[in-house]
Amino acid sequence: MTGAASPRTAPRTVTLAFTGASGMAYGLRLLECLLAARVQVALVYSQAAQIVAKQELDLALPARPQDAAALLAERYPAAPGLLRVYGRDDWYAPIASGSSPADAMVVCPCSMGTLAAVACGLADSLIERAADVALKERRTLVLVPRETPLSVVHLENLTRVARAGAVVLPANPGFYHRPERVEDLVDFVVARVLDHLGVENEISARWGRVPRG
Repeated sequence: MTGAASPRTAPRTVTLAFTGASGMAYGLRLLECLLAARVQVALVYSQAAQIVAKQELDLALPARPQDAAALLAERYPAAPGLLRVYGRDDWYAPIASGSSPADAMVVCPCSMGTLAAVACGLADSLIERAADVALKERRTLVLVPRETPLSVVHLENLTRVARAGAVVLPANPGFYHRPERVEDLVDFVVARVLDHLGVENEISARWGRVPRG
């Protein structure tokens, strides 16, 4: 991953949450890229995310954090200590407190249920609490919703989180780079997330660098 994609300072730690929306490929590719960039990742995922991962990618995400960490470390080799996996009810996790927040957080994919909880300031799980901490501590919070069509309730919740300071980055890939594979579409969205985190990347062609004709 080379090339200056953003003037922002790359975060040292990122909380990454998988929830029950379709689009698990986005979240896993983002995890891979963050670890490759030597960003420390605190990963937490919902039970619904486990179901989606199995349905979409035939990937069985373990319920026990230590098992998940072993599986993902084998899948995405990284320096020791870069990946830490927490249970969704682990209230002793550092990311649950404003005294030890991550530099940024991404919910990818973000379900409409998680969106609603964040918009209302709920904190019934570690995912929701970590997002609440990111907002109150004025840290970068990127939400990657994948739903269509959107109801008025969804639109109002998206507006609320945007006004609270979150970045709403829907999983809407572009086509000007002439994607040839599903992976190209995934990388388009993941590259935009990485840009907002200040993580340098060149995983997807950028506007102005795509040959015309």
